[in-house]
Amino acid sequence: MATTLNIQPLGPAIGAVVSGIDLAHPLAADQQDQLIDALVKHQVLFFENQPLTPAQQRHFAARFGDLHVHPIYPNIPEQPEVLVLDTHADNLPDNDNWHTDVTFIETPPLGAVLSAQRIPPSGGDTLWSSGVAAYEALSIPFRTFLDGLTAVHEFSKSFPAERFTTPEARAHWEVANAKHPPVVHPVIRTHPVSGRKGLFVNAGFTTRIVELAPRESEAVLNLLFAHIARPEFVVRWRWKTHDVAFWDNRLTQHYAIADYLPHRRVMHRATILGDRPY
Repeated sequence: MATTLNIQPLGPAIGAVVSGIDLAHPLAADQQDQLIDALVKHQVLFFENQPLTPAQQRHFAARFGDLHVHPIYPNIPEQPEVLVLDTHADNLPDNDNWHTDVTFIETPPLGAVLSAQRIPPSGGDTLWSSGVAAYEALSIPFRTFLDGLTAVHEFSKSFPAERFTTPEARAHWEVANAKHPPVVHPVIRTHPVSGRKGLFVNAGFTTRIVELAPRESEAVLNLLFAHIARPEFVVRWRWKTHDVAFWDNRLTQHYAIADYLPHRRVMHRATILGDRPY
């Protein structure tokens, strides 16, 4: 018998809370279809009180596509597709900027599933922003200017060599960097399911707009980076242990607020591969 999920929007631009489902159990086909529809519509979905083992998290994410193994972040040895974001005073956060995950590959992720394993006493919230809402808020002449432009995305912008100081870490970085040369994606991407357009440049990995002079590129990118952070396009989630977020990585950005040190924050992420942006 089909089960209708309870989906409560958090705002007009982005975000919804989903209840009436247990992510630790295999999805029924109708549940999966409802989640896909909700993901496209709301762009990031939140599930409360969903304790997941790494194997359960991997299984849930894999229902939506092949999974990515990150070249730098540590992972669960038995489930290498589940990476570990364990941040504290001796391992400082590096995702406290607006970014879209893994845009340094030819087929950036469709989405990601993030599970809260250990939460600080306060702080450590995550923001998500809608690239669709941000694009649609631009003037029509500026949208016309941006359509057709392309931009370079580079692994080393978020993972610069100087971060990796030990011989072992530097050797690991050299291999990862060699496997991920710069790639070019459209500045304005079309969502492959909804057909809506949105911004597809991010401060984490985008380095320049190909068709513009360097100073022009810098000015336009800085404008877009600031624009997408406007609160009208943003939802903020205050984590509780065992919360899960599932977001559409194709036309969103997110920012993990690093305000909790010296406390510790541990998250597990499974990343679902996508297709080539157009």
